[in-house]
Amino acid sequence: MDKFRMIFQFFQSNQESFMNGICGIMALASTQMYSAFDFNCPCLPQYNLAYGLGILLVPPFILFLLGFVLNNNISMLAEEWRRPRGRRGKDAAVLRYMCCSMAQRAMIAPVVWLSVTLLDGKCITCAFCTSVPLESLGNASHPRLSQGELQRVLARIPCKEIYNGQQLIANEVAIRYLRCISQALGWCFVLLMTTLAFLVRSLRPCFSQAAFLKSRYWSHYIDIERKLFDETCAEHARSFAKVCIQQFFEGMSTDLEAARCHLPRKGPADAGEAAEKLLGITDQGTMNMALKSWHRCKPPLHLHPPAPPTGNGWAGEGKCPTHPSAPRKETAAYYSWV
Repeated sequence: MDKFRMIFQFFQSNQESFMNGICGIMALASTQMYSAFDFNCPCLPQYNLAYGLGILLVPPFILFLLGFVLNNNISMLAEEWRRPRGRRGKDAAVLRYMCCSMAQRAMIAPVVWLSVTLLDGKCITCAFCTSVPLESLGNASHPRLSQGELQRVLARIPCKEIYNGQQLIANEVAIRYLRCISQALGWCFVLLMTTLAFLVRSLRPCFSQAAFLKSRYWSHYIDIERKLFDETCAEHARSFAKVCIQQFFEGMSTDLEAARCHLPRKGPADAGEAAEKLLGITDQGTMNMALKSWHRCKPPLHLHPPAPPTGNGWAGEGKCPTHPSAPRKETAAYYSWV
């Protein structure tokens, strides 16, 4: 168990590197998925466009959503966005920073899929084979085919085994033409994404370094605060359950002794140690109010001496106090440092 706890703590401490590794694995997996995918164009004028664009756009959208699902910070972002304002205000810049950070990682696999698909050219060939310019590449003066028949013949260009329109345009000429356009779009897309990534990574800190540092600091704070809160809740639940079970068995000791069943008792130090971790919350109703208050009115980000028990935020059935939140001295420290 200790080894698993150490591994879990290692992943938590290196979460950013771990998520970058997952995004890289997803990008490699997307290329393997495409190479293993059996692309079969239907070669029908009413289905070619939908099938080709579907293979081009639907898998990247799925991979983009998976990038968000696999990121643990998506629940933290949604919770911070939807929580009531309470005693602590919400900073829109921090939420934007968190969303942009997750979106950058989630876009890696979709960008790889689109790049590989466009450079391969099969999807574009299948989707736009009916739009081949016969005036410049083939025989546009063929008089025996109606417009519908012409569309059916051109739709069979990706399927060499059933194509029968060599008198209109050679199959290889049409495929090379469409693949050339697809590869040109692919390289332009790769260039655009590379340039955009360069601009984001290199020029973003140059505009407002103080705002960037502030957003990054408070996004890390929200993540660490949530983890510490979960750990404290788990420790409190364990101690609360331990004290309840010990009191139950102590209350049953009279009946057990009457039945001549001697219950081995633990030392009072165990109960005292567990009671110290309850932090003054020793009943279900108070715990429910404390959890409700944590969601509705989190404490302001300002360190101060311990307040009386009636002003801790959960008294009064989870209602927030009326006094305004204290200023953030940590944010001022950042501006003075910059």
